[in-house]
Amino acid sequence: MSKKVLAALQEQFGEEVVLKTHSHRGDDTAEIVPEMIREVCRWLKSDPEMAFQQVSDITCVDWLGQSPRFEVVYQLYSLTRRHRVRLKCRVDESDPRLPSVQPVWKGANWLEREAYDMYGIVFEGHPDLRRLLLYPEFIGHPLRKDYPIRGEQPLVTMRDPESQRPVMPGGTLIQLKRPEGVRPVAEEN
Repeated sequence: MSKKVLAALQEQFGEEVVLKTHSHRGDDTAEIVPEMIREVCRWLKSDPEMAFQQVSDITCVDWLGQSPRFEVVYQLYSLTRRHRVRLKCRVDESDPRLPSVQPVWKGANWLEREAYDMYGIVFEGHPDLRRLLLYPEFIGHPLRKDYPIRGEQPLVTMRDPESQRPVMPGGTLIQLKRPEGVRPVAEEN
């Protein structure tokens, strides 16, 4: 069924927008021009034959050494048609920007924030693009392949997210200790 989605995408938008498609073992994928991702998603949601009511995931692949470096991957699913499709957009390291699809699916909100936090992908038009998993003072994006695995981050005071007041009186940091015998993953390899 998803091969029909790929054919409909190509017919609707042409090869200027749908750069290439491929199907392999039930995974049907289309590579989309980055500037058009929101329009393509809007059509996939609103067209009754497509009916993609859900964005299941938005993630990123870091192809360090290639240009464009990043590949943003969208997993879409139709609850009523029971078909799925994967969209990909390649963005360059010097300006990793894409239009936000949060106006199309509200569920894209946290998915885009996670991709921003971990890879530094900027989603233009996102209503609240800020770190999701890491604290604001964290430097860099830890899922990039060139992120220094043994790098250090600035120590910050734990704050209450609502009031921004220190959690511990006097701004004392809580030091977490690793249980004995447990080594970081990086040391195990």
